[in-house]
Amino acid sequence: MKLPALAAELIFLRDADLAMREKLAADGSLYFGYHPKMEEVHRRNASRLKEIIREHGWPGRTTVGEEASEAAWLILQHSIGDPEFQRTGLKLLIQAAMDKEIPAWQAAMLEDRIAMYEGRPQRYGTQFTFDENGKNVLHPLSEPERVHELRASVGLPPLDQVRKKWEVEPTVPNQDWKQLLRQSEEWARRVGWRK
Repeated sequence: MKLPALAAELIFLRDADLAMREKLAADGSLYFGYHPKMEEVHRRNASRLKEIIREHGWPGRTTVGEEASEAAWLILQHSIGDPEFQRTGLKLLIQAAMDKEIPAWQAAMLEDRIAMYEGRPQRYGTQFTFDENGKNVLHPLSEPERVHELRASVGLPPLDQVRKKWEVEPTVPNQDWKQLLRQSEEWARRVGWRK
């Protein structure tokens, strides 16, 4: 049973997230810690997605259609200030992927994001970070020798294709990398990603 009003709401929430990201990226402030305006959008969207899940379960293809289901995934993927929600959401995504309600790559990307924030290597090679020069670099892999096989198993393109895209992305200006790293570690502990 499709719920068109719910689908429209999820797309609206996604668009608010992406608009704020674009605005903060344009002035360069997106890249220096977790910007309070971005965090506010993420928290508001996560709060609403939790309500939707309580009422309807995971909003998959059958309930809201392809675009809105992917919007729900993006909201969950960006809920980085709520580790428990992401961890619980990963279980929902794994089940939704098994039920063919979402593509398997969505669960894989969230699994990698959780691993990165917990300070562990990722499986699928979907998460990038910045090095001390502000260049995009791949977060470490748990099984680098199997990454191509793992990516293919969830419908992700070869890592080399993704790396080429990230290599041409602009670098983040290097202001005080050690301070940013320290702030990031403190934030990860404060919100519950690390102990």
